Amino acid sequence: MRFYLISDNVDTQVGMRLAGIEGVVAHTAVEVKKALKYALDHDDIAVVLITEALLSMCPSDIYDIKLNRRRPLIVEIPDRHGNGCTKDTITNYVREAIGVKI
Repeated sequence: MRFYLISDNVDTQVGMRLAGIEGVVAHTAVEVKKALKYALDHDDIAVVLITEALLSMCPSDIYDIKLNRRRPLIVEIPDRHGNGCTKDTITNYVREAIGVKI
């Protein structure tokens, strides 16, 4: 199983590439939907990381995947322009899912 990144800037993509995570840079809702379709079509992609700005472009599609599919897990991440609130969201997801406070 692997991670896949959908980012709105090249810097985030390069940083994730250095960590071994492949992905794509998208700037429009159409590009985001195309990248999501790619992730859904590949059974080996277990986690999709998506930046805050892109999630806000097509939230209904992303929340539909989160609620109605078992995989991939979609995780919103802050990019360099993010407001930093996503960390708390991820922490809450972990706490709710496994009951461990981190």
